[in-house]
Amino acid sequence: MGAKDNPQTRAGGLTYAEAGVDIAAGNALVDAIKPAAKRTMRPEVMGGLGGFGALFDLKKSGYRDPILVSGTDGVGTKLKIAQQLNSHGTIGIDLVAMCVNDLLVQGAEPLFFLDYFACGTLSVEQAASVIQGIAKGCELSGCALIGGETAEMPGMYAPGEYDLAGFAVGAVERHAMLPRPETLEAGDVLLGLASSGVHSNGFSLVRALLEHADIGLESVLPGELSKNYPSIGQMLLEPTRLYVKPMLQVLREVNTAHEEHRLKALAHITGGGLTENLPRALTEGFSAEIDLDAWDLPPLFRWLQSLGDVAEAEMLRTFNCGIGMVLVCAPEAEETIRQTLERAGEQVWRIGRLAAQAGAPHVRYQGSL
Repeated sequence: MGAKDNPQTRAGGLTYAEAGVDIAAGNALVDAIKPAAKRTMRPEVMGGLGGFGALFDLKKSGYRDPILVSGTDGVGTKLKIAQQLNSHGTIGIDLVAMCVNDLLVQGAEPLFFLDYFACGTLSVEQAASVIQGIAKGCELSGCALIGGETAEMPGMYAPGEYDLAGFAVGAVERHAMLPRPETLEAGDVLLGLASSGVHSNGFSLVRALLEHADIGLESVLPGELSKNYPSIGQMLLEPTRLYVKPMLQVLREVNTAHEEHRLKALAHITGGGLTENLPRALTEGFSAEIDLDAWDLPPLFRWLQSLGDVAEAEMLRTFNCGIGMVLVCAPEAEETIRQTLERAGEQVWRIGRLAAQAGAPHVRYQGSL
């Protein structure tokens, strides 16, 4: 290559675009996602996308003695499934759900959300599809997509690959914070809310099981699983269930109206399954006694278990096994809470109770999956 052809020596010198970062593409992405972000706006949001910082007027939310609750998360190797299938429209919903469902556990209403999208070379179409999914998740949660960051980093990611992180902030009145460990009693009821599938945890094991069985993502599903999904990959991409609106209804109608806090604790069943997550909502001196016969293990999980002869204990500490959120409530509140959730479209099971047990909180299982 002659000197006149060398980008470092020709007039004007080497450009950022020639180094692999396309500022124009980034601007095009912002323009593409503005309508989706606009649909998530709340009255408290000040300004729009594109500023150096996102502004939110908490005073307008009407809280009198608010505690801010924040969380950050990703979607793990579920991203690999989306990227291999070139199907990016729902992975953003997963990202929002993983963050805002965690805020609920503290009794908080999600207020606003920010995302981080990182790639090697920016594809506006791909990134817009992902972020429109994020906006959809925010819209379904009543949460404003208030800002974010798109990082184009040549050499960091292979073509077509990207990474995601989400950041959510919510608020709760000081007196309404969860959990309420001082109210826990032996005999308190454990209610389980149905998950929508694998959600966003355990995908490293899922991928290993598929590889072990030599099954591709585009393969047709066996038996009854094929009724709702055209392929294994599309089934696995079913987005994480958003529990925000039904649970906020419970928090407002049940807890806010009753000072005794009849809903005492919540647990979002993510990585670690019931085994690891439920004790996080409890305090020393209690165990959670779970009746595994109280609900049917969804066929998806039964099928995954069969692919690698996965032990029951491993299933329970890796996957949600059909239960995406657990509520701890007073027995006298069970029926009211159940009716509120079922009216909102949730499937609810009584999956166990609290028992007095010396030592650190833990889970004891009865029955079998």
